[in-house]
Amino acid sequence: MEIEKEIFELIRKRRSIRRFDNTKDVSKDLVLKIIEAGSYAPSGHNNQPWRFSIIKNESIKDEISKLTVYGNIVKSANVLIAVFLDHEHSYDRDKDLMAIGACIQNMLLYISSIGLGAVWLGEILKNKDKVKEILHIEGKKELVAIIAVGYPIQIPKSPGRKPVEELIINEY
Repeated sequence: MEIEKEIFELIRKRRSIRRFDNTKDVSKDLVLKIIEAGSYAPSGHNNQPWRFSIIKNESIKDEISKLTVYGNIVKSANVLIAVFLDHEHSYDRDKDLMAIGACIQNMLLYISSIGLGAVWLGEILKNKDKVKEILHIEGKKELVAIIAVGYPIQIPKSPGRKPVEELIINEY
């Protein structure tokens, strides 16, 4: 099964990209495809609790960059995708956060498959209310992550993984 090998290889080779060539544009069509890939993640009761804000505006990126120690990543990315949990479409916060994690992973894998790079930024969550304010997000939406996307300048080597045997707690 060739597709199985390709998918496993994509999973194995995907890296968090923190340096981008901001002279190349990521088109809106590509951004919409990235979000569409995310939207195919499973969610309980198919509630699809994720919502997105697309940020390409340099002055808004600059404001957001001041809210994280990873400001240089935010500023160099061609586009940011802010991911929110929509509490109005939520039935269980823990379950919905796991669904959003799956959504983000779909997005990261698709991004990697088309030759772009991305990194999932979570440290900015300490300022999630300020980000909502900057983006004029109203209602019961909670920032869960910002994904910085662009054309990679370099792809880092794998930091390595623990052997699978170390990860298994028990087996019956």
